[in-house]
Amino acid sequence: MNASYSIFTEVQRFRQWWVWLLVLFVTGIAWYGAVQQIVLKKPFGNNPAPDPVMIMIWIIFGVLFPIFFYSLKLATDVRNDGLYVRFFPLQFHSHKISYEEIKTYEIRTYSALKEYGGYGIRYGKNGKAYNISGNRGVQFEFLDGKRLLIGTQKPEELIQALDTVSGKGSN
Repeated sequence: MNASYSIFTEVQRFRQWWVWLLVLFVTGIAWYGAVQQIVLKKPFGNNPAPDPVMIMIWIIFGVLFPIFFYSLKLATDVRNDGLYVRFFPLQFHSHKISYEEIKTYEIRTYSALKEYGGYGIRYGKNGKAYNISGNRGVQFEFLDGKRLLIGTQKPEELIQALDTVSGKGSN
């Protein structure tokens, strides 16, 4: 039995300043409201939530939300036995794509917002997409006609690894 070994690995995270500005804004409001109401005993807002609800809001949006966002990552792994993609922590296990399923693949530039409605695991007019930043990726077309775009900061290296193990060659 042959052991699986990796040819190419890429792990991407949300590092755009505007994404983190939004996360920190939401987190900051949760912390400010909690400190105002729980610590300083000043009701937060015109219609303040009860203290237990405010504590829950603080835990969810002030603590868990930024931790969750920080932990988000897109892992792409080209192995000798298939292509593996995982969007952690939304997917607990990698999704394996067999090379036999792939009809074609090529590097392409795309618009995450226009074509897929943003970043993450998305669906759009060109099929499914796994993307986390940027506008370059590898577009796959499968034998069943479905399409998948995997966003990458290293499209040439990904294509080279796929060419090496799949035996198909990019278009």
